Amino acid sequence: MNSVNVGAGDVSSVAPLQRTALHDTLVNHLRDMIIEGNLAPGSRIHEGQLGEQLGVSRTPLREAIKYLASEGLVELVPSRGAVVKRFSPKDVEDMLTVLQSMEELAGRLACEVGSAEEIAHVRALHDEMLDKYRSGDRLNYYKLNQAIHTAIVQMAHNATLSNMHTTLQTRLKRIRFVGHEGPEKWAAAVAEHEEMIVALEQRNKPALSEALGRHLKNAWERVKDGV
Repeated sequence: MNSVNVGAGDVSSVAPLQRTALHDTLVNHLRDMIIEGNLAPGSRIHEGQLGEQLGVSRTPLREAIKYLASEGLVELVPSRGAVVKRFSPKDVEDMLTVLQSMEELAGRLACEVGSAEEIAHVRALHDEMLDKYRSGDRLNYYKLNQAIHTAIVQMAHNATLSNMHTTLQTRLKRIRFVGHEGPEKWAAAVAEHEEMIVALEQRNKPALSEALGRHLKNAWERVKDGV
């Protein structure tokens, strides 16, 4: 790597950016490993082994694990260390029930106060998601899927709703990913998203709220046997 000469006044601004980039990269990679099941629920995260695999030292890896613990994806257990969070079926059903109510409300508010630009953004995400579906790219399909739900909630312009939704959506990442396993489940989820985008573009509050609620109810049906 080429060296970069910076003045004394620049050093403090450069170093944190580099650490942040590594931290974000590690967090995103570990989160993907949890979502895809490479780090299975209930399994211990062996820092030495994982750090060697990823080519990073324990310090940034430990910070990334702590961040995932703050998201609720990892538990820091005395004497065991970091363990991938395992949710009970009751936990999952309860979280999906609350998420359903949040998204039904968000759908109604989004139709009322969402801008044309925000709706166009959701449409662009939806079209890109369909491209990933057609190519069989499950992980990136899933990420766009979740981005759509987040964008609709953000369109409600209610910070409290957005913050609470983010917390639950993050904890359910692995569970929601499992809900797309198998061609029939995946196709059903896509069809529900098609209904959602049509209702949003029409600013049809009852239709969007109903479609979002049904989508979350069906999400539980799709995942309950695998929890």
